[in-house]
Amino acid sequence: MTFQEILRIRFLGNDLAAYLWCAGILLFGYIFKTLLSRLLSKLVFRAIRKRTEGVSEQQFQALLIQPLSIVIFLITAYFAFQVLDYPVRSSELTRNEPWPQVALFRLFQLAVFMGIGWIGLRLIDFLVLVFQRRAEATPSRLNNQLIPFAKDLLKVLVLTLTFLIMLSRVFGVNVTALIGGLGIGGLAVAFAAKESLENLIASFTIFLDRPFAVGDLVMVGGITGTVEKVGFRSTRLRTAEKSYVTVPNKSMIDKPLDNLSLRTARRVGFTLSLSQLTTSEQLRAIVEDARAVIKAHPLVTDEPEVKFAALTPTAKEVTVQYFVNTTSYDEYLNAKEALNYELIHAVEQHGGSFANAGTTVVQLSGPLGGLGGNPSPAGSE
Repeated sequence: MTFQEILRIRFLGNDLAAYLWCAGILLFGYIFKTLLSRLLSKLVFRAIRKRTEGVSEQQFQALLIQPLSIVIFLITAYFAFQVLDYPVRSSELTRNEPWPQVALFRLFQLAVFMGIGWIGLRLIDFLVLVFQRRAEATPSRLNNQLIPFAKDLLKVLVLTLTFLIMLSRVFGVNVTALIGGLGIGGLAVAFAAKESLENLIASFTIFLDRPFAVGDLVMVGGITGTVEKVGFRSTRLRTAEKSYVTVPNKSMIDKPLDNLSLRTARRVGFTLSLSQLTTSEQLRAIVEDARAVIKAHPLVTDEPEVKFAALTPTAKEVTVQYFVNTTSYDEYLNAKEALNYELIHAVEQHGGSFANAGTTVVQLSGPLGGLGGNPSPAGSE
């Protein structure tokens, strides 16, 4: 038997040559799918190179090679099986044909559309990467907030479009009639998804009104944290305890929101409770020194308020209030700590002392203002 006769041997309606052609095309597609996808991505990148500042060709290929390889192999598989003869061609398949044949062809169509959708998602990742590089050149808090939101929105649109195309092309669904038929049923769906729709609308309100941006320190509903991401349904906050709190977008616009990052300064206010043994001269000197050291601090704004505010049975109270010109919490704490040490030093330097919480009445046996008296606690005989 010659080689030509061997090639003419028929099996399941096709000769051996057709099977060899089919296997050869499949082998070609499997071996060269990565090479072809790399070549195609290189050509696409060269066409758009002028608009891809900061993004390398390697990054572009890393995003596209895998989905392109799958789509290219699926296309070569389609051409490979077109070499073979079937009782019914794939283009003639209907619901009346044997279900295994129909199911296989439908699965092939689904795989192709899913692969194309995957390419669309990777292209969105690439566009986001390009805009992130541009945003880094011109820093803006709005860019940091808008880019992740736009990325999620575009991906939802691509997935929705891919799903509708699969319904139409693979399953023969009349998408236009389907969308029209959802008009009445959509009311029930909208009512059931009321909370989700409110949060979605609230996310657009956040972008339009811009009460805060990614990176801002905010306080809402008793929760204080740094905004890390604004999504479709919720906003993510990182608290001081490093916990990750998810707050519905509706709550971010309905409840009073304090954007702590937009404060021009941080307020410090407290009371110095000095002992009743502190004389008027000592008290006056302590107040003046305290006012001077606070005013001299480079981060303190305006005039600090240091006043002898109250005389109680237990203490002589000095009210201290000033503003630290910083939005950084660490700088605020450092300035407050440094000034607290200065205030203690001022009290000690002039011979004053802080009130004892256990003392209620002080009796001075010596002359007024003297330090030689014998204090007697309340209730003593």
